[in-house]
Amino acid sequence: MLCELRVENLLLIERAELRLAAGLNVLTGETGAGKTVLAHALDLLLGGRAKPGIVRPGAAEAYVEGVFELPDALRGELGERLAADATEVVLARRIGADGRTRALVNGRSATVTDLRELAESLITFYGQHEHRKLALAGAQLDILDGFCGEAQLARRATVAAAYAAARDAEAALAQLRALAGARERELDLLDFELAEIDAVEPSEEEALALRAERARLRHVEALGTAALTAAEAAAADETGIASLLASAERGLLGARGIDPALDTLGERWRALADETADLARELRAYADGLGAEPGRLDAVEERLSVLERLERKHGGTIAAVLAHAEVCRARRAELGAAEVAIAAAATRLKEARAALQAGSDALRKARAAAGPKLARAVRARLDELAMKGAAFEVSLEPRAPGPAGADSVEFLIAPNPGVPAGPLRETASGGELSRVMLALMGVAAAGGGATLVFDEVDAGIGGQTARAVGDQLRDLAADRQVICITHLPQVASLAARHFAIAKDTSRTPAQTTVSELRDDEVVRELVRMLGADDVDGPARRHAEELLRAA
Repeated sequence: MLCELRVENLLLIERAELRLAAGLNVLTGETGAGKTVLAHALDLLLGGRAKPGIVRPGAAEAYVEGVFELPDALRGELGERLAADATEVVLARRIGADGRTRALVNGRSATVTDLRELAESLITFYGQHEHRKLALAGAQLDILDGFCGEAQLARRATVAAAYAAARDAEAALAQLRALAGARERELDLLDFELAEIDAVEPSEEEALALRAERARLRHVEALGTAALTAAEAAAADETGIASLLASAERGLLGARGIDPALDTLGERWRALADETADLARELRAYADGLGAEPGRLDAVEERLSVLERLERKHGGTIAAVLAHAEVCRARRAELGAAEVAIAAAATRLKEARAALQAGSDALRKARAAAGPKLARAVRARLDELAMKGAAFEVSLEPRAPGPAGADSVEFLIAPNPGVPAGPLRETASGGELSRVMLALMGVAAAGGGATLVFDEVDAGIGGQTARAVGDQLRDLAADRQVICITHLPQVASLAARHFAIAKDTSRTPAQTTVSELRDDEVVRELVRMLGADDVDGPARRHAEELLRAA
């Protein structure tokens, strides 16, 4: 229950404090006096957006505070924000002149989301044009699901998650399939490049050996001439080095055994002579071996051309070519796994759709069972709201699955007996919509504990119908708190507590005050609401009769 509502510097209201009671509380006042300001104050406590220019001119900030009885269910949620012996919870909003807002819970800073989540369990607000929302299919579906109970809300959450999963799986699968063409082209290119490299079988050792061989084959004549010239110089003829070494060796041999030092040098000389002879033989063999097979140079050039073409394409060295081949193999394996990814995405999509269908079926089953019960309950209340004999039905039709299931709900009404029921949005007048909404809210709110706030739900009706609406509001308030902003004396006369809103235009800026009415003040306000002056005897008697009848 909302025990106190404090408002400071909110538009026309400089300061107002309402001490509310259990049961039906009404707020009345002339058009333009500021009743909607109080409605906006309550909306701010629900986490609503602050309208531009809402701070009273000249004030630094506006402030709205609601003091609520603390439900046991909220005690655990509030945690350290709540004293162990607390019996109330205080929600507040501060709105600066610059448009910035602050949310407070029990005097501590909170987010607007925190405020909204707490307030939703404490107060339910039905705005001035709430009945118009009944024309929306989504609102009708929400009402039916609310009537189904908390289990239905859990089912809707499950279906919403399944729908989101199905959408994600669809997007992933579509993306993979869209990339399939590009993937095939890339695979073809990778296969071509790998086949080209693998066919050549390049190696760094081979490249080095071939380049050395090419250099030798290109200069075979010069190499042969150099080797033969050196071999001839070392020959054993009269002019060759070997002949000179042999002649000197003979002299050294003649002196052997006389001086060990010279004997050692003689050994070295004999080794030099032997090495010279061996070198001459190897030089001749080298020159003889230079006679390469015909076409060998061309073969080497061709092989090197193939290797060098790969080097030019893939990094400039054989090492880079081999590294590129490994990258290609890894990428090919990755793209090959895309087929597996597509299959996995298709499986996920199938599973998500199955979960969505199963959840939607569960929602439909609950809705199909609850629809006739809701219709009967609404018809009973419409009888009490001067719409006796009105037909009300809940139509359930299949549609494409969505986050709320696979059903389309349509409320059908025939305000007069004998007339076929038609969609609520097409058939009901504004006053009838208000009464249907009140009937639906009464049914949907049955058993709930939140404070109900109605902002001119009785707009567009009068006479006996107005009294019937008032009775419904009072019935709703039998076991809960109801706050109603009204312009009907028939409704106001039923209040357990009556507040009047008045605007003083003699001040600049104009100022709105809110005061609780008692006894004769209530009678005078009802006379005003009847459109008469306070001295009008018949109007006063009418007002008193309304109070006695209450």
